[in-house]
Amino acid sequence: MMLRYALKTVRARKAGFLGAFLALMCAAALITACGTLLETGLRGTVRTERYAAAPVVVSADQNVHQRTVKHKKGKTKVKHKAKPIAERAWLAASLEDTLAGTPGVARVIPELTFPATPLTGTGTDTGGGTGADGRAAYGHAWESAALTPYRLTSGTAPEAATDVVVDRHLAERARLAPGDRLTVQSTRAPRSYRVSGIAAPGPDVRHQTALFFSAAEARRLAAHPGQVTAFGVVPEAGTDPERLRHDLTEALRDTGNGTGGSKGASTGVRVTTGDARGPVEFLDAAAARTKLVSMGGAMGGTSLLVAVLVVVGTFALSVQQRHRELALLRAVAATTGQVRRLLGREALIVGAAAGIAGALLGLPLGGLLFDRFVALGAVPATLRHTTGFLPPLAAVAATLLGAWAAARIASRRVTRIRPAEALAEARTESPRTPWGRLLAGLVLLAGGVVLVVVLGMLRTEPASTPVTFLAVVVLSTAVALLGPLLVRAAALLLAGPLRLTGHGGRLATANLRAGAARAASVVTPLTLLVAMACTVLFVQPTLGDAARAQAREGVRADWVVASRGPGVPAAAAHRLRSGEDVVTEVVRTTVRVGLDKYAAQGVTPAGLTRTWDPDVVAGSLDGLTERTVAVSELAADQLGLVPGDALKLTLGDGTPVEVTVAAVYARGLGFGDLTFAHGLVAAHVDNPLAATLLVGTDRARGDLAAALREFPGLTVLTPAAADSLQAERQQANAEMNLLAMGLVLAFTAIAVVNTLAMSVSERVREFALLRLAGATRRQVLRMLRTEALSLLLLAITLGSAIALSVLTAFSVGMTGRAAPAVLPLVYLAVVAGAGCLTLVATALPGRVALRVRAVTVATARE
Repeated sequence: MMLRYALKTVRARKAGFLGAFLALMCAAALITACGTLLETGLRGTVRTERYAAAPVVVSADQNVHQRTVKHKKGKTKVKHKAKPIAERAWLAASLEDTLAGTPGVARVIPELTFPATPLTGTGTDTGGGTGADGRAAYGHAWESAALTPYRLTSGTAPEAATDVVVDRHLAERARLAPGDRLTVQSTRAPRSYRVSGIAAPGPDVRHQTALFFSAAEARRLAAHPGQVTAFGVVPEAGTDPERLRHDLTEALRDTGNGTGGSKGASTGVRVTTGDARGPVEFLDAAAARTKLVSMGGAMGGTSLLVAVLVVVGTFALSVQQRHRELALLRAVAATTGQVRRLLGREALIVGAAAGIAGALLGLPLGGLLFDRFVALGAVPATLRHTTGFLPPLAAVAATLLGAWAAARIASRRVTRIRPAEALAEARTESPRTPWGRLLAGLVLLAGGVVLVVVLGMLRTEPASTPVTFLAVVVLSTAVALLGPLLVRAAALLLAGPLRLTGHGGRLATANLRAGAARAASVVTPLTLLVAMACTVLFVQPTLGDAARAQAREGVRADWVVASRGPGVPAAAAHRLRSGEDVVTEVVRTTVRVGLDKYAAQGVTPAGLTRTWDPDVVAGSLDGLTERTVAVSELAADQLGLVPGDALKLTLGDGTPVEVTVAAVYARGLGFGDLTFAHGLVAAHVDNPLAATLLVGTDRARGDLAAALREFPGLTVLTPAAADSLQAERQQANAEMNLLAMGLVLAFTAIAVVNTLAMSVSERVREFALLRLAGATRRQVLRMLRTEALSLLLLAITLGSAIALSVLTAFSVGMTGRAAPAVLPLVYLAVVAGAGCLTLVATALPGRVALRVRAVTVATARE
């Protein structure tokens, strides 16, 4: 019975439910899009390319592990956790004999993979690395060409140390033929090679460029003597790869030899088949899955909170518009339960339609978002976007639950009061704010303040980022609940200035006072839009500017050498070292202390204080060697370290080391949390080339450039120019973060337009009565515009206050200073955007409402 009434009501009031439908549909689309990112992170596959002809691949474990044993009440609990390492872990080459001796193995092919960027005469790559096609370039030994397989289409295999075979894609792009010369920048100084041949892959290889060297040259460039990247295992005919995988795992376990080698490696060996081979080949794709899980979860959580706030506000306005109708139902003996069930059924009907439509819209939206992440470099193209039934199903379920809950919350007032009071409130809004709403608003306000205080004590970005956006949503929700009081207070303060604008201002003041609840439903999404936009836009500049300021203050070098390619080779640093000149090589990586990740760098210890000043507060950089480390104040505080303490950690490639703390420095935000000697870090990273060289010298730029002429792609910069280059990279990262939260901002903007349109459309009869009383259309529109600008001013004030408090707390926690980076032009753009949305969403429905003759509206049945 109640469902039939609900269907009739929805059919009869399509326009009235349109606003709620749009809000729910956008919420479902947003949840679906974020859900596809989360699902891709959890279940996304990485198709192998280089290992296509090797059914079984043996590689080093790319994780650091932690095993915790707890004894409680006579029971023993064992917990195992694993986190990925930043660089590639290597295997001992001696494992080849063990693998070859396993029954069912026909052939074992050792693999070496290392950076190898082909360069033109100007120092830019011709198809690999950061080329226009986005392909990364790697070098290999020719003997591993069989893993794909690559076969020669012209020329011969590389035999001499100066021979190289290039793949067909690179040859076509760079117009190379056998006999041509090609300069390659690998892990050592750039070297000119003779193109001895061109090879084509059997299967399609889309995401990498391959260069093949002689075995001896490949070992030299790989710079890991006695180790290999992986082994490709070809089973004998009729041998099942899965069975062979099991046998190989058992054989390796019996040897007890996981990695070994002179440089150490990870914690064990992994034997993979099928789709599991892809992450072994593309380590960045495997790391991107973890990143997508974190990003998708954060976006989805924020989106869900914003959607709940917006949907509840939209339904509250929708129910408020039907106050008289619902009051009449109460007056003709409808019980409280019947009215609630009616509203609940209506909400479920609208929610089901909106959820299905939004879920279908969210699938392509998630694909577009993923493609944009790939274009920005945040996610590698090798990771496949995965879309299953769970994200749309979760979106529809969340939409149904949200719609039903929103309808229940919005109908509490009209279903609780007596029928006579409901009829009275249908004509005139109650001037009193319910105590329950007031109390809930104060509780949330207190909760928001607590979150802001906590945010000021958080000193790591992974911990502070979710709290930042949660604080914005909680404080905006407090504004939603306290909205009527805030609107009445604003009307009181603005009464004087508005009175000066004439009759329209007086009417606007009266409307704000009388319709505070309706006005509050407009203020809420506007406040959320301003607060969220300012927070999204200024969080990264706050952190980035502080980091750049520390870097500027800490760089004492006269010149900075940067590279347009993969990095600066050690030979270039050696070339610049002469006399009293000091050259500091800087190579960056990430290490783990336990399972916690820390940004780290390696620097040349000799003459370090001439080029670099991290503001040492304890100890001395004079003691920096390959057995010591300098740590930031943050890391020292988190790990409880002082100079002289021992620190156990895992380097980027999984090598465990123990070092002694030599110094503690203050500028960790600009230079990373851990600083090692260059030699220690360079031996345990995939790319040992320096990110930059810091040069302390009296020589001019021209002299340095002349000395580096034989190194393509290197540029000599002033420290100020290097800082500007860092600012450009920071802007690229900001674009990714803006894209991540852009959907939430777009949804909030749609909610602003939707709410304003619903609020104006509700007042058609009021406008007609004003016109019958003698007001012109222009005067009515001026009154509407005055109301809208008053609410906009209140929303901007509240949203700016929320954003400023949150950003200040974020700045205090992350940088130690209450100095959020608020860009005036960007802030004005946010305000202008909110103003345009408000005025357009008010003027257009107002003009449409005023087109109908006033007499027709006034005499029409409600």
